[in-house]
Amino acid sequence: MTKAPDGTEFDITGPKGAPVVVLIHGLGLNKECWQWTTPALTDSFRVLSYDLFGHGMSKAPPRMPDLSLFSQQLADLLDHCDIARATIVGFSLGGMIARRFAQDAPQKTRALGILHSPHKRSDAAQAAILKRVDQAREMGPTSTVEAALERWFTDAFRVANPDIMETVRGWVTANEKPIYHTIYRVLAEGIDEIVAPNPPINCPALVITGDEDYGNGPEMAHAIAAEITGAKTLVLSGLRHMALAEAPEALNVPLRKFLDALEASE
Repeated sequence: MTKAPDGTEFDITGPKGAPVVVLIHGLGLNKECWQWTTPALTDSFRVLSYDLFGHGMSKAPPRMPDLSLFSQQLADLLDHCDIARATIVGFSLGGMIARRFAQDAPQKTRALGILHSPHKRSDAAQAAILKRVDQAREMGPTSTVEAALERWFTDAFRVANPDIMETVRGWVTANEKPIYHTIYRVLAEGIDEIVAPNPPINCPALVITGDEDYGNGPEMAHAIAAEITGAKTLVLSGLRHMALAEAPEALNVPLRKFLDALEASE
């Protein structure tokens, strides 16, 4: 583990000189959520994962958080690691940050992997997430985590894997109450910055979600892909939000195929 000058905690692994893949976690999590993904990549790719401001071992956000702050965090980290260009893979909030970064720094963005990430919500869905933001502001992350686990994992998997539930629960509840809700609000309200992107995003992209990911479902995935020239969509059957932990191969195989195809095309 290494810390950048701005207080960002990061890991970098895989062959030096190999193409770089950056992994951006979701709200309330940390870079450890990529433990099921990284081993599928590091034989041929240099993999950079890091903790967003206010998460894991990174410092608190230096100002009120928004997508631009997290985009700048990534740009600064790439500069610190002397990485000129990378494929950016983001999960949930991380997928929003990836899209913001692709608009802010297209010259640094080789391709995008957007996993279980939102597009514009219905009025009812937006009201529901804002209610959870207020709940987190009043009572902290422990007040929202159990409902989150139900949205993130299938019922059978939750019952059969209490250790993974405890691990993910621990990640979420480790977040600090005064900070967590301010970043939750970015997930809730930042979407307008990246819907109908201007300038448009023009790079290879793979958009993945699960058919049971009710907050970031197939309609959203197709809407995201429709705004990126040439993007492809994949809907995973029988999986919810955290397919990357519940069924790693279902996500890793197509992600790796996408990355290998990028290499073959150049």
